[in-house]
This record gives sequence, structure tokens and C-alpha cells, in this order.
Amino acid sequence: MMTVYDLKVGQKGIVNNIGGDTKLAKRLLALGCISNTDIEVKNIAPFGDPIVVRFRGFDLAIRKTDAKNISLK
Repeated sequence: MMTVYDLKVGQKGIVNNIGGDTKLAKRLLALGCISNTDIEVKNIAPFGDPIVVRFRGFDLAIRKTDAKNISLK
């Protein structure tokens, strides 16, 4: 199973599911990060945390542990 964490800068994917922490899942769902949403990695900090992703036209910085919970199709 591939996750957002596995993507390199500039790579895109399609959200399949958000697992892990329900608080994280609710936050991402409220922002529109739902199943079948296109997501792109825009930037990764030098030590890998945080990861900046773009979906629905805006950028969001998330922790790498959270990125591992966003599975892709």
C-alpha cells in the first residue's frame, strides 16, 4: 500500500483512505481531503518533517507520521 509519505516532491496521487488518528482524519476530511481527491507533494523539509502537500488548490503542511496514514490508490 502506497502512502503520501512514499511520494517524492512533484509526484501526485489519488487519496484512497485516511487511517490512524481519528482527530487527524476528521481534520483532513473537513479540509476536503476525501477519497478520490488528487494530492501532490510540493515540498519536504530537510529532515523529512513536515511535508507540504497540495489538494483542492491549497497547500497544507503535515507531519510525516500523518502522511503515512493517508493511503493512495
